[in-house]
Amino acid sequence: MKIKILKSKIHNVTVTEANINYIGSVTIDENLMDAANIIAGEKVQVLNANNGERLETYVIKGERNTGKIEINGPAAKKVNKGHIIIIISYATMSLKKAKIFKPSIIFPNKKNTLD
Repeated sequence: MKIKILKSKIHNVTVTEANINYIGSVTIDENLMDAANIIAGEKVQVLNANNGERLETYVIKGERNTGKIEINGPAAKKVNKGHIIIIISYATMSLKKAKIFKPSIIFPNKKNTLD
């Protein structure tokens, strides 16, 4: 049996830009991607702490050391600049591996950087 479990989580970051005219996706500062073990193109879930919206999209690598968290495309109708979001990805693995797996969870500061 295989189950889907939490793989990565970027907890409570501030959206720095929301661009409805972009193709789609969420742009994340590369430092945060590395720390959370998230790669470009990976499917993620975005949870909006301001209004409860949840959406799925994919990741685009953002410029390192900028704190950029940009919501692009139609998702910009659900998430605005200044909103606080949580970004999550999941992995599928055997129950045996899932019991010992440790997800990568990070807690950036108010500037979307790591202390």
